Amino acid sequence: MTDSERPLPDGPVAWAWTTTDTPVGPLGLAATRTGLISVVFHAGERTSAEAVARLSRHLGSAPGAPPSACHDLLAEAVDQLRAYFAGRLRAFSLPLDWSLTSGFNRRVLRELLAHVPYGTVVAYQDLADRTGESGAARAVGVAMGSNPLPVVVPCHRVIASDGGLGGFGPGLESKRILLTLEGVLPEPLFQTAARLP
Repeated sequence: MTDSERPLPDGPVAWAWTTTDTPVGPLGLAATRTGLISVVFHAGERTSAEAVARLSRHLGSAPGAPPSACHDLLAEAVDQLRAYFAGRLRAFSLPLDWSLTSGFNRRVLRELLAHVPYGTVVAYQDLADRTGESGAARAVGVAMGSNPLPVVVPCHRVIASDGGLGGFGPGLESKRILLTLEGVLPEPLFQTAARLP
């Protein structure tokens, strides 16, 4: 993946927003000219409005009528997410805009993205060790919770040292679905009534 290290902007940044349906519910996606900047779980009407307002404050502009490059990137992100959820894509190849994270959080997220591939997991403590911060397992958890690019930067692959799922801001059921899709967890023996045809 390509990415940008630019800091938060001094002036307004052109960007675009869209939502797409997935097996973990609607995801909201935002992109600048630089790359995908945000992935938001549970992106129904209210959550989308809140995310757009938050991004508008950070980027200094509303999503209005951005350059086609932003829309093209969103279309590619939607296509890659569909392929991922269909089991046809194991690694995203989208440019990323990292400007919504910095410092330790960015370092940990980049380590996760670069070295924890599809179908594998890593413990919070192991990820802390990999970044040279051996006592920072809780800080890794905070970094995962503030990940602006979940699924694409796979914070769902970080688990507790005892093998438990650990936490996941969008909910443990979403984490289970993602890890099952990647073959880390077995398919459930029983489906809930809501998932039956």
